[in-house]
Amino acid sequence: MTPTTPREELERRTQRFQEHLAAQDIDGALILQNTDLFYFAGTIQQSHLYIPAAGAPLLMVRKSLERARVESTVTDIVPLRSPREIPDLLKAHHLAMPRRLGLEMDVIPAALYLTYRRLFADVDLVDVAHGIRQVRAVKSPHELHLMRQAAALADEVAGAARDIIREGMTELDLAGRVEAEARRRGHQGVVRMRMWGGELFYGHLLAGPSAAVPSYLASPTGGTGASPAVAQGAGFGKIRPHQPILLDYVFAWQGYIADHTRIFAIGDLPNDLMRAHQAMLDLQAILKRAARPGVRAGDLYDVAIQWAADKGYGDWFMGTGDQRIRFIGHGVGLELDEYPFLAQGQDMPLEKNMTIALEPKLIIPGKGVVGIENTHIVTDDGLEQITRFDEAIQIIR
Repeated sequence: MTPTTPREELERRTQRFQEHLAAQDIDGALILQNTDLFYFAGTIQQSHLYIPAAGAPLLMVRKSLERARVESTVTDIVPLRSPREIPDLLKAHHLAMPRRLGLEMDVIPAALYLTYRRLFADVDLVDVAHGIRQVRAVKSPHELHLMRQAAALADEVAGAARDIIREGMTELDLAGRVEAEARRRGHQGVVRMRMWGGELFYGHLLAGPSAAVPSYLASPTGGTGASPAVAQGAGFGKIRPHQPILLDYVFAWQGYIADHTRIFAIGDLPNDLMRAHQAMLDLQAILKRAARPGVRAGDLYDVAIQWAADKGYGDWFMGTGDQRIRFIGHGVGLELDEYPFLAQGQDMPLEKNMTIALEPKLIIPGKGVVGIENTHIVTDDGLEQITRFDEAIQIIR
């Protein structure tokens, strides 16, 4: 059976977005990006979803109409042969031609934008990406249920990894075996990111010094990758004893993400790395208590930066030198880079039922990475952690 998003869930999401449209004096929005389509329509079939500021949305489908009608609980689903038909379809369904039309301008290609510019020559095209991301940032009970399931499966994969790690394996060999454990548990095989040029497979599995190799990705960890064509993640380096092995993997379950990092080692690690890892666990505990509704996201970053500096870890915290990233956590949900960003200068206040991946890490050149990442739910009392696998460094004898 194809899991479907309940109709009342889609209606609740649509209503919240319509409140944003009305507040911004926007008559309607065209939704095209896969993740946003799934959020508002429950399908990623090739479609245009028109959401008016008031009234029922219209899902116009090019391919596959049959699947869209099975997967989506939107009431009005019609065929679409070409975007040129959109104005006539709106009129046919008693939807007035908008004066101001919203588009996801952070993600749609310029060529598509120019197409809509021609189709809606007398219409003011405006960006609604920020409003969409604000609506998506606060999760419903339905979404939280799926994210808890994803978190439990992420924990299972970490447990399976412990039994797979062997000295002499390459990072890629180990990664393939761990990823197989994720896949057989239902991992969807795609980790979605909104950022232009943002790509990720299952995550990063990196051992020893290669874990401290920086990359282009907006992540504290990089890795050599299999080639410059990828330039991140697992490479051909071998797993050796007494080095930290970073398992920073995302479990994506029925669309929803749990982000999760644990550190493994074959044999004991040097004491300085053990102490550094414990420091990151201590910092995580501080941030979990502080992250309550109303707290500015950027304030949590400032707390983390100051704490790391005071403890003598400032030079390695979340990267080194000009390779340091300027965040300590990020929202997760259908995408890996959702609101809020616990980043320098971010004014967005936390809200109850936002979901955040908190990832205090130390990147130590020549040695590797230690630290932690867990997925959390914002509650009135701080962060509720939903990834629960043992946070201590997992020593394999």
